Formats: sequence, C-alpha cells, structure tokens
Amino acid sequence: MPGEFDLIGRVRARAGTRPDVLLGIGDDAALLRVPRGFELAVSTDTLIAGVHFPDDTTAADIGWKALAVNLSDLAAMAATPAWAVLALTLPSDDGDWLDGFLDGFEELARRHDVALVGGDTTRGPLSITITAHGFVPAGAALRRSGARVGDDIWVTGTLGDAAGALAQWRRGGPRSAKLRYRLDRPTPRLAEALALRGLATAAIDVSDGLAADLGHLTDASGIGAQIDLGRLPTSRILADHFADEHERWRLQLSGGDDYELCFTAPAANALAIEQALAACAASATVIGAVIAGRGLAFTTPDGEAFELNASGYDHFTGGHV
Repeated sequence: MPGEFDLIGRVRARAGTRPDVLLGIGDDAALLRVPRGFELAVSTDTLIAGVHFPDDTTAADIGWKALAVNLSDLAAMAATPAWAVLALTLPSDDGDWLDGFLDGFEELARRHDVALVGGDTTRGPLSITITAHGFVPAGAALRRSGARVGDDIWVTGTLGDAAGALAQWRRGGPRSAKLRYRLDRPTPRLAEALALRGLATAAIDVSDGLAADLGHLTDASGIGAQIDLGRLPTSRILADHFADEHERWRLQLSGGDDYELCFTAPAANALAIEQALAACAASATVIGAVIAGRGLAFTTPDGEAFELNASGYDHFTGGHV
C-alpha cells in the first residue's frame, strides 16, 4: 500500500509549473513572483463528502469541482488564476482514487494555466481544501460593494441545473445526465469576468443560491434588488424535468452550485457588455434592477410578489435558510 510520501510524490509528479513559480512542491513553502502593477487575489474553499458532492461522485469530478469553485471566486473578482495549494484529507492511502482526482484537477488546471505549488495530506474523513491565487491589475478588481441604484442586475449562463440534479439524486427517481454534469463539472466564468472589467460595477459568484449570494452583494453595496422571475435564464433540460415553475424558481433562487456570475452594471453599458461577452462566446441575461432601500424583492411574470422561504445553503444550520 502507498504511504503519505508516495501520495505526495504522485501529486508532485503531476503538478504544473509556470515561469512565476520560483520554487514549487518539495520545500517548506513555495516561492512565487507577483507581476509588477498587479494585486494578488486569494480564495480558499473546502469541499466535504456528502455536503458539497454526492457520495457517488467520481474522483475525477471531485478533482475538477474542487478547483472550479475556487476559480469561480477569482472570476467574481475579475482575477486571472495563477497558482493553487491543495490540502487533502483522505480516509485511506488509495493511490487509484488520488490518480483519478488528479485527472480532473489537472484537466481544469491546464485549461487555465494554474500551477499546483504546495499543500498537505492527512488521514481522516474525505475533505478537500484548495487555496487559489490570481492576478488583477491594481484597482481593477470587481467587488461586492460597487452596485448603484439604477444598475441592471445580470447573471451569466443558466440557473438551477445543479440544484435540479441534486433534487433528482435525493428523490432516487429518474435522473438527467446533463443536469448531473452541471453539478459535477461547473464552469468557472473566467473569460466572462475579464470581459466585464471596466463595465460591471459589482460581482459575486453564485455558489449558495442566487438569492443568498445576491443578498451578500446588496448588503455590501447598501442597496436593494428587484428580480423578475420570468427573466431567470433557464435551460431547456431544467424546464423539461421541472415543469412546475414555482418549484423551478425555488431551485434557481436557493438551490446553489451554479457557479455563474451575478453582476451589476449601468443600463448604458448593456450593449458593450453583450458585445464583450459575445467576443468570448459567452452570454448573460438581465434579470432585474438595483433599487433604493434594502433587501430582495421577487416578482412573477404576472406582476405578483413571490415569497421565498429559503434563500440559500447555510453550513451551520445543516440546510437552507
């Protein structure tokens, strides 16, 4: 059976590198160079088995998702990813599982030129913690606190697919492979984020549910938001599997795991945003507006108020709040 140092050796053998990595895995700390004129964006996320991914998730999908959720945080700041540090807690020294995990991790890391530069391994219940680092030109980072009254509220991609997959998994009935793919392999919206520099006023990634995450943005900006539920971007596959619109809205507002970007921008920037996103083969949808006051308001296509009982996932209550 492989031991801890053999596992570390497997990770080290597959870690990528970059010219700005002066010293990577193998010493007490990595030595890294931040380019002149840039600020360093740093994000950490932990994934726990049974909480952030179903128990039947493949090792490769876990590896992909563990990195993707961190890159999504960097995207929300309009940062370009560079380095990652990985801390793995494993129930056993299963080399085959680790190789599969690294397959998924490495596939996404290569796409975005991310070098794995350090980390740790220990034994215990399966847990993955990644710290990702990225660069953003000085003063150009998108923050949650920049939204202004009158701004449009946008979201990239579609909402609710991952939550739909989780709902199907919990029910144990028919499942959609396309929805499950959105849960297991989220796409960090990095190209979209870079296109939004200078156009968006605030941004956040949608991880715990649109309502919860947009609530964080409005709280930071000291404003409110009005959302038109009829404008929520919806995939055909989600609509096919969840025909009841009220159930679908709840999945889209509070389900989480979308890892899309929610951002605000002046209405005058709408055409420029559409053009910038089209240039990177992406799109986004205006779903509402920033308003004076505090809190979120949801309106159905009929103009009626929609009450949301749970806005998003809370780890310390063990469910949605």
